[in-house]
Formats: sequence, structure tokens, C-alpha cells
Amino acid sequence: MKLQCGRRELDLSRPRVMGVLNLTPDSFSDGGRFQNPRVAIDHARHMLEAGAAIIDIGGESTRPGSRAVNESEELERIIPILEALRADTDAILSVDTCKPAVMQAAIEAGADIINDVRGFRDPETVDVVAGADVGICIMHMQGEPRNMQADPRYREVVREIRGFLRDRAETVEAAGVARERILIDPGFGFGKTLEHNLTMLRELGAFCASDYPVLVGMSRKSMIGQVLDRPVEQRLAGSLAVATLAAWLGAAVVRAHDVAETRDVLKMVEAVRATGTYNAGAV
Repeated sequence: MKLQCGRRELDLSRPRVMGVLNLTPDSFSDGGRFQNPRVAIDHARHMLEAGAAIIDIGGESTRPGSRAVNESEELERIIPILEALRADTDAILSVDTCKPAVMQAAIEAGADIINDVRGFRDPETVDVVAGADVGICIMHMQGEPRNMQADPRYREVVREIRGFLRDRAETVEAAGVARERILIDPGFGFGKTLEHNLTMLRELGAFCASDYPVLVGMSRKSMIGQVLDRPVEQRLAGSLAVATLAAWLGAAVVRAHDVAETRDVLKMVEAVRATGTYNAGAV
């Protein structure tokens, strides 16, 4: 399986790491750490050297209760970093945004993937990506960041989210987005209780059985803190545990803050899966 990202192609025959680059002052884990452009660029380079196949650049926090950021502020955060990295590396660069104008500017600045936490529900966002050749990630979120954790409810969480992702994927395909350009993301922590998140992880194979490769993002999230009773800075072990489970159950891309450690666990999963034919090459 491969993901087509414009002129770049990502081999998904083994699980890959997407490194998180938050350019925000208020993200739940590393808010404020990478607002300085030089620090942000150096961190992206470090993640690539550590084994990230994708760098996911975000200029608006989507943590529970976060405030919305206006278009110009998001562009000011994202575009200079994206342009600098595009000039410096041939790596696959993703931009995490839900605004059509930001998507368009990011594509023009060299983004290879557009990652929309709202699942391209805005018809204008569909038009933007349909008119380009970038890869896209369709994520599920119940509600909005400011209220999504107030009282999330589902009758059957896996069935409902699978249905949403299938419908959105079919919609963007009908608009002209080729299937090989699409990733889907169940949206761990986005309008889900702990029980919902754990059920989704246990049944992740149901998502991975679809026609689309699956991206998961659980790194350092509150679901880990709730189970382990650990603050965000002490959730590495839990993050690696859920990354291992996700990869074993079929996730194609694991979004992570701790790239080197996550790459190691994915290599171990791949080694076990490929027993007898193990190749020690890079994951």
C-alpha cells in the first residue's frame, strides 16, 4: 500500500512515524516550545533524523477547550516554517488545518499532505484538495475543540465512526481525490470518553480493514493519563504501549511527539510480524 502525496510517494508496507510540530502557544503537550522559528526548524530536522517519515505542522491547537485562531494568525505561524523546511528537505510535509485558505496557502508553499481534524466537512476544503494532488487525512471529531469533551455519546462508537470516515472518503473521491491520496483517522481523544478510546483501540482492526490506510494519534493524550494517572510529561511509556498495539492491529501511520522511541517500537512490531524474513533496514 502506498500514499500518493503530490510528486512524493510514501510506502506504507510497514508502519511509519508522523512527527508532531506544534507552532502554538497552547497545545496540550508542547505548547510554546516551538514558537521560535529556528527552534521549530531544528526540531523538525531532529525528528527527520530520528526516523519520522512525515512532519505534521500545526498552527492552531485543537486540545479540549482550546480557543479558535484566526486565519491570518495561523498563516503567520505555519507558512514561514513550511517554506523553510520545503527549501531544506525533500521529506513529506503535512499541514494540520481546517481552514480552506490556509490549506490553499500551504499547498502553494509546498505541503504534501493536508490533515483536517474536521474531516473535510466544509465543502470549500473539499474543493481545495480536489484541485490539488496532495495527500489528505480525514479525521473524525464529535463536536468542536471547545466543547468536544463535554459529553460525547455514541450508540456504537466503532460503527458510527467507521461510517463517518467512509462517507467522507467517498465524498472527497467523488469530488476528484484519488483513493491512493487518502488516509483516515478515527480521532482518538476528539469527542470521545476513555471507554470510547479504549474500545476504538481494541477494535482498530475494523478501521484497518477498510480500503484506506489508517493514521492514529494517541501520543501523550489524556486517555493515557487517565489509565496511568500520569501528567503529560510522564506519558512516554503509555504512548509507546498504544503505538505498539496500533501498529500490531494494522495502523499505517502513528502520529507521535517522541519520534525515535516510536520508531523503535514500530521496528520491533515489524520484526515480529516478519519473522524469518526480517530485514534490519529503516522503518
